[in-house]
Formats: sequence, structure tokens, C-alpha cells
Amino acid sequence: MPKIIGKASTVVQEGGLKIDELAGNVATSEDTISIASVTISSPTNEPWLTLKYDEWLCITSGCMLINYYENDEKKQLKVNAGETCFVAKNERFQPEFPIVPTTYIPVCLPAFRPDRCIREEGNEESDISLNLKKLHKMEKEETGTSDEPMMCVVNDEPSSSEVPDQDVLYHMCQKNLWEEAVAKKTAYYPPTFEQDGNFTHATNVPQRLVDTANHFYTSTKGDWICLQLSRSALSNIGIVTIDEGGLPVGDTEVSDQIKENKWVCPHIYAGLPTTVDGVLTKTYDMVRDSDGNFLHITGLTD
Repeated sequence: MPKIIGKASTVVQEGGLKIDELAGNVATSEDTISIASVTISSPTNEPWLTLKYDEWLCITSGCMLINYYENDEKKQLKVNAGETCFVAKNERFQPEFPIVPTTYIPVCLPAFRPDRCIREEGNEESDISLNLKKLHKMEKEETGTSDEPMMCVVNDEPSSSEVPDQDVLYHMCQKNLWEEAVAKKTAYYPPTFEQDGNFTHATNVPQRLVDTANHFYTSTKGDWICLQLSRSALSNIGIVTIDEGGLPVGDTEVSDQIKENKWVCPHIYAGLPTTVDGVLTKTYDMVRDSDGNFLHITGLTD
């Protein structure tokens, strides 16, 4: 069902650079994808950048020059109005804007965050970087962890140092849907896979499973199981798992518990393979009462 999820938010207005985020962590409070409208009103250039996401740069007026290295040789790509340039994750490049006005639409997958965009600015961060961190609430004074990757902790206290095994992932699913995929020897996709952003929800904190199930899944019928998966086995076959903030499942928003405690949740950006050895390490039965509430997971939370 179509719905309004946010509105444009100006995240940068510095000198001749203006960035209005249309979707992303600031504009729509989601980490799946970010889309922005950028206006360059005076000739400028960015520092060298290395991104921890894929980016599509859609030039709508003017042009962009992209400096990069290939086999230690510096090269330059000109992207004209009406053209789209793709910059892959972990690629190092430097944008220049010699013609004004230049406007373009950057699309980032997953969404832009300051910690995913390495800017070679020297010893002091620019006002742009500091303001972006403030908007994304990533200042060291506020969180104390802006230089650290997001990671699950066992307790809900942000200061907890009890970190679970990062290779172990848990995914809860309807038993009949999993068994159907296994029988067909196809990948398993949750029913809300596309709606959620083309990823499979997971956690590596078993203490959170029952509360999560009771928030999202009590309206479903039938038996449920909990799959124990290996993050490294998924990675070995090219499936990426990203630790991000909690996100909705279908039309159900995240719980206040997830929001208030800023849970970090692994998101598997693929379906789950059913025929690859080492991906599935255990299967647990989930116990429900007559009203559909989840009580415990046998052998894991009981």
C-alpha cells in the first residue's frame, strides 16, 4: 500500500553546495537506500572519497568530473547532463564541478552515513563532515562510538561490552515456507523480502528473538522455526550481511523497545540458500500458545 514515509531535509548548505536528502537516514529514518538532490552553485571539488556503499550519480544539469586511478595512472571521467555514473563500493575517487549550476541526484545502496563515506580531509574535519555527523547523531560526544562499526550487544544498555558471537545469525520463519524451499532446492525468501528492501531480517542476540516474534509475527498461523546461520558461510558465497538499525517488517513498524535501545540488527542482503553446506548450522522449534503468542524457542531460549 502506498504511504508517505518522510519529506525532503536539507543536510548540507555550505558555500556553493546544497544537498537535500529525499530518502535515507535523515529524511525517512531508514538505512536501506538514500536519494538526494544536489545543487552546485559555485565551482568546487570534493576531497578524495572512498565509499562503503554503491552509488549512482545521475547528472541532471551541468557536468561532473570524476578523478580516479587505474593501474597507478590518474584518469578522469566526464559525466554530462542526462548521464548516470556508477561508483562501486570501496572505489576511491574525487568529484569536481567546473560548470555551474550543476545539479545531480545521488542514489546510495545501502544508505549514506558519514561513517560509510571516508573523506580524505587531512587532520581536521570540514564543517560539512561535522554537520553531517550531527544530523546522523554520530558525534563522539553523543555516542562515544562514531569511529566503531555498528555491532550487536547482548544487553540493551548502549555501554554493554558483552558481545555475542558475530558469526552466528538467527532468522525466524514459518516452518512450511522453509520446508517448501528446501524441498524445491531453491533459496528461501521471507514473504516481506521485497517490501522490506530486499534483505532478510536476522539477529545474533538470542535473548531478543521471542520479544521480536511477538511484536511482528503473532498474526500469522501455524508453526515457526528459528534458523541458526553462519555469517562467514554466507560471505563465502558472496552474500553480504550488514549490521544496521532495526527496520520494519512489512507494514509493521519497529517496536519502541528497538527504537529506544537502538538495537543493531544484521540484515542479510539476499535470500537464504538451502543447498549450500555450512550456511544452516541448527534448526530450533518455536513454541506458541493457543492465542498465537510465542513462548520460547526450544533449546535456545528456554
